[in-house]
Amino acid sequence: MRGTAPIKAFNFLFFALLTMFVSFMPVYLSDQGLNPARIGLITGTGGFITIVAQPLWGMISDRMRTVQKVLLLLVACSSAIGYFLYDSSSFGMLLLFAMLMYFFLMPVDPLIESLNFRTAERLGTSYGSIRTYGALGYAVMSLAVGYVMSYLGAGSLSWLFAGAGIVSLLVALLLPDAAVSGKPVTIASLRVFLSNRRTQLFLLLIFISAVPQRINDTFLGVYIRELGGKPELVGQAWFLAAGSEIVVFALSFWWLRRGKEMLLISIAGFFYFIRFFLSAWITEPYGLVAIQLLQIVTFPVFYSAAIQYLYRIVPEEWRATGQTVLALLFFGVSGIVASYGGGWLYDRLGGQVLYLTISGLSLAGLLFGIGLYRASSREDAAQARS
Repeated sequence: MRGTAPIKAFNFLFFALLTMFVSFMPVYLSDQGLNPARIGLITGTGGFITIVAQPLWGMISDRMRTVQKVLLLLVACSSAIGYFLYDSSSFGMLLLFAMLMYFFLMPVDPLIESLNFRTAERLGTSYGSIRTYGALGYAVMSLAVGYVMSYLGAGSLSWLFAGAGIVSLLVALLLPDAAVSGKPVTIASLRVFLSNRRTQLFLLLIFISAVPQRINDTFLGVYIRELGGKPELVGQAWFLAAGSEIVVFALSFWWLRRGKEMLLISIAGFFYFIRFFLSAWITEPYGLVAIQLLQIVTFPVFYSAAIQYLYRIVPEEWRATGQTVLALLFFGVSGIVASYGGGWLYDRLGGQVLYLTISGLSLAGLLFGIGLYRASSREDAAQARS
């Protein structure tokens, strides 16, 4: 395997694992007899574990100046833990193994994204041409797991997860490591980066924009069921959402322009607003499934542009940690807010009000992004003249 083949294969396999854990663990927990309160306890606590684990492994990667070796450790541990998670039935064991999965599997995401971007830079190819295989893995496994669980039972996930994990581990052995910085890693350099006003405003924008996305991720299935949709419609919705990302990531070499990241983030914010506003007024489940195709101009555009912008402003020696901070805000902190805040709002005021609220948050993110784009353009122009 040469060039980008190993990292493309790893992206496919890792996001397939992520599908089984993030999208289907609640289904498995329910099959084991856990009520929604206990399922919420596990996923909510996992969010807090992720907040600790992602920065920890990101800093370990930066300190050791390697991404590949850390990935090998995390994938090996996740493969074994995933088998025991989906082979357990008692609440205590499910809680234990789920927390370990949050500790070992979730930190892989920012590390592989860091490796994706740095490998693309080193080989002179686009980030999206690599990341598109992750979207493909997520989409394919979304359909596959549903059929496997239907015909072989929920317990079959233990062997499926372990098998995919072992293959991922073998592929990880072939991964190129990220080129390390010649600059020493210091806490002082990180402090300077995080205290920079431009950085702080960018991270605030990420948080504001991520909360609506995470609320949709958490409650989309619930809303589809409330409108009368069957469980398979939920799987089809995720397939359409993940599948629509493939084209966008594949063509990122064409649309992802250096210096235009904030503009692209704002464009994605506009379509987030449209997507969630329309979702609030849809009254039948098939329409809600179809509107997930707007994922094509929301998440992949937003996240790709955010990563490229981050890599323009973060100190070179702290890139893996910077990627971790981005993932932590987008998937960790925002996920906790989405679970508790979104759940409270949905329970008291219903799905329509929930989607109107997150459309308003997306509009706020759009306006904030436009403001940052104008400010960033002025700063870049001033630096070019000096």
